[in-house]
Amino acid sequence: MTPSTYRKGGKDTLIQFAITECSLGSILVARSLKGICAISFGDNPTELLNSLQDKFSKAEFIGGDLDFENVVAKVIELVEKPGTPFNLPLDIQGTVFQQRVWKMLLTIPTGTTISYTQLAEMIGNPGAVRAVANACGQNSIAVAIPCHRVVKLDGDISGYRWGIERKRLLLDREAAE
Repeated sequence: MTPSTYRKGGKDTLIQFAITECSLGSILVARSLKGICAISFGDNPTELLNSLQDKFSKAEFIGGDLDFENVVAKVIELVEKPGTPFNLPLDIQGTVFQQRVWKMLLTIPTGTTISYTQLAEMIGNPGAVRAVANACGQNSIAVAIPCHRVVKLDGDISGYRWGIERKRLLLDREAAE
């Protein structure tokens, strides 16, 4: 979807979605015609759907079909087996700065963590540590854009949009691969 369509709440956009369960709780996967536009975790499927509908308030939503079930299966495989190659298209929507951060996150290998400071340096903006942390928090495509691989400078696990315990489980799973 174009940036202007995104800003208009997904007006005239068809979004296919499914909510199912995985080892991290409920998971929502959604895609536009361009690619996956949301992967979210939670404890309440209704809240996951409400959040998606709030983000894309003007979009048309449809349930998944057989093809989309295969997409959801690939996402769940990425959650359960982090070393699995993931080559589905993404529909990444955010500010230019956020997109720079998220694209850099895609370069962090499975099983590796970096600090927010290192990530700010990697994007060429070492003074933007707080903005980098904020961009990580705004990422709406969990796991496929691996913001969970960013930790505090001392290596401690800090905030994660879908809960620190989920972040810890993802990192432990990746370290074991």
